[in-house]
Amino acid sequence: MTVSALSRRNRHSHIKNGSTTANVIIYTFLGLLSLIFLYPLYQVFVCSISSPSIVMARNSLMLLPEKIQWGAYEVVFQNKNIWTGFKNTLIYLFLGTCIQYFITLITAYPLSLKNLTGKKVVMIYLTITMYFGGGLIPTYLLLSQMKLINSMWVLIIPAAANVWNIIIMRTQFVNIPDELKEAAIIDGAHDGILLFRILLPLSGAVSAVLILFTSVGYWNMWFEPMIYLTKRSMYPIQSVLREILIDNNTSMASAGANRNSQAKILRETADQAAVYHLIKYANIIVSTVPILCVYPFAQKYFVKGVMIGSLKG
Repeated sequence: MTVSALSRRNRHSHIKNGSTTANVIIYTFLGLLSLIFLYPLYQVFVCSISSPSIVMARNSLMLLPEKIQWGAYEVVFQNKNIWTGFKNTLIYLFLGTCIQYFITLITAYPLSLKNLTGKKVVMIYLTITMYFGGGLIPTYLLLSQMKLINSMWVLIIPAAANVWNIIIMRTQFVNIPDELKEAAIIDGAHDGILLFRILLPLSGAVSAVLILFTSVGYWNMWFEPMIYLTKRSMYPIQSVLREILIDNNTSMASAGANRNSQAKILRETADQAAVYHLIKYANIIVSTVPILCVYPFAQKYFVKGVMIGSLKG
């Protein structure tokens, strides 16, 4: 074996060892970071299924559940406010995500065309709206004059055009080779076919990421309903959870729940506050876990989608 071959072999070995070490460090760091993020949720779950007297005695700091009981979850699943909140959230999420995604597409496509007149002016106008707004009070007055207060559209229409998503989708369209677009045009494709049958199928990763982020935004929405909705029958799940946790609204926490379910938790303690704490913990888990379950199925799109849509030009 020649000296140059040995040198290349040693260099390759050093690179491989360095890459392995870097991977170990990165995975260890990400694993610890995941534990930091997941532990609070785990702590809440442990407290929600433990004896209320033990939870209160230990100030809600427990590593493992003790005297496991599921009475708090029985109360939560019998709570009509929780089910109404889930129903409203799914309606807002489905309509809001579909409308916002459609508007993102039909706005990003023309802005990705090279020969569009006034494209830079439109982009500047859209970008300005990302940094400057009318303010909360003028927005409320405007929506009130439009008769949108206490309707589901007050949570959907104002958020229908997301400039950040439009810029990301536009960048994705720009990055698609012009040869594909030109070949489709030569074959007689008009703008509708070009967008929905050529560009959109090639933008699946970006679309999946934008849809997921939009859906999570609607699922976690609580501020806008607090401002624009006064009817509890229209509250999304996070607004119901807010009243239970922050406003300490006991009627919202156990509305429609069977007294026998609450009695199961009260058998070990006469402290109603301890029982209420367990019900709050159970509400947190029930309101948080469904959206977390979506992430593993969408994980494969993150690496492609986030980087493909990175800003350029």
